[in-house]
Amino acid sequence: MTQATTRRHPSSRTVPRQPVGELLRAWRKRRGFSQLDLACEADVSTRHVSFLETGRSQPSRTMLLHLAERMDIPLRDRNALLAAAGFAPVFSEHRLDDPEMQAARRAVDLVLTGHEPHPALAVDRHWTLVAANRAVAPLLAGAAPDLLQPPVNVLRLSLHPSGLAPRIENLAQWRAHILHRLTRQIDVSADPVLTALLDELKGYPAPDGPAVNASNGRSEPLPSHDGVVVPLRLRTEAGTLSFFSTTTVFGTAVDVTLSELAIEAFFPTDSATADVMRQALARSRPSLDHAKHP
Repeated sequence: MTQATTRRHPSSRTVPRQPVGELLRAWRKRRGFSQLDLACEADVSTRHVSFLETGRSQPSRTMLLHLAERMDIPLRDRNALLAAAGFAPVFSEHRLDDPEMQAARRAVDLVLTGHEPHPALAVDRHWTLVAANRAVAPLLAGAAPDLLQPPVNVLRLSLHPSGLAPRIENLAQWRAHILHRLTRQIDVSADPVLTALLDELKGYPAPDGPAVNASNGRSEPLPSHDGVVVPLRLRTEAGTLSFFSTTTVFGTAVDVTLSELAIEAFFPTDSATADVMRQALARSRPSLDHAKHP
């Protein structure tokens, strides 16, 4: 497994720092809850929710964590809520190479190497490459060297005209899938870095597709729902390889870094792809060693 060093992010977004009531209201609306909905979820009165949002009442640390849990707010943003209310962060944020993360790092290693001969990679919340197994490198042949310089963003690498995009046979379908998935991630997290990434990806030349979504004033291919999964069909010297992907996360993480880590594992959709990957792994050498970021 090749590994990149995880960038340490601030534990909370503090510039500018909003009042805690405004943050609570923003998260409630983002989740599509009315004040009554949240009150029922949290087993508190609607009046109390209203007072917290307007600043007439100051939330306790316990109440903030309770409301954040009911709204499924990411750990990083729970720390931001606590900071806005004057409390210390509760959730730690370690680098993957910190001693405290040794067991988690071992687990990532096991999942990635255990998935060989098929490709798998670990990414952070911004889709920055953290680690990859040996099966990934052969698929990146032909990508521009600057896209492989750290930090490597795997969505940019996938859709960039100098990346994998020219070799993706179902690019319109794959692009629509990526943009739709990223949009949903932004809806959940409100992350400005992801919003900027989405705008960048939308700015890449759009391939012809069978369906177009012009509801936002821009032509964007709609995700296809044919079949049971959206495949990635990639042209290579060994022929067209076809994969579907799964996502694995740490379900019980109480560390910010670990909670934001995801493992994308690709499975062959046909026996020909499986055979090519087995043969490629036998010839491969560890690569992507330069895919490290501070």
